[in-house]
Amino acid sequence: MNVHVSSDIAILREANEVLLQHLGASKAARFWAAIQPGEGDYLKVRDELFAGETVDTLYEQVLAFRRRKMGEAGDELK
Repeated sequence: MNVHVSSDIAILREANEVLLQHLGASKAARFWAAIQPGEGDYLKVRDELFAGETVDTLYEQVLAFRRRKMGEAGDELK
């Protein structure tokens, strides 16, 4: 008995074809953009990115960012 095992590339190509057929080009492209893995090693840079930060200081930064983006006082964000 012979078993045919598809290569990873062949499977990815087939999956891409299915996505294009069922979602269309625009939605398939958005899907591919959303699932692309990031670059680098987050665990290596995490300590540098958040040096001296606490949950409270990060929370305040998020609120400030959202206030700037929304152009509002931000009271409803809490």
